[in-house]
Amino acid sequence: MARFDVYPHPEVAMRSTTPFLLDVQNNFIDRIASRVVIPMRDADAFGPRMRDLNPLYDIAGRSVVLDTAALAAFPAAGLKQAVTSLSAQREDIVGALDTLFGSY
Repeated sequence: MARFDVYPHPEVAMRSTTPFLLDVQNNFIDRIASRVVIPMRDADAFGPRMRDLNPLYDIAGRSVVLDTAALAAFPAAGLKQAVTSLSAQREDIVGALDTLFGSY
């Protein structure tokens, strides 16, 4: 598991609205059984986005919005095979987290 890897949502029923989870946890924290993730919501169902808080991405042919304010801990065992990495978008993702936590 690596920071900024994107995983299919483990709960198949959730994939219509939340197809992916983005791992944002530090790579050096690996002795706990969970990872901090941000849900990636279907863009058509998300509604109005806040520019810095909710970046838009194309993942596996789907337009998805990073729902930064809904970040949560998720069992690491549920995150199986990453579909892609957003490490090249690190600035946007960290910026969204900074917007959420007021660290800008």
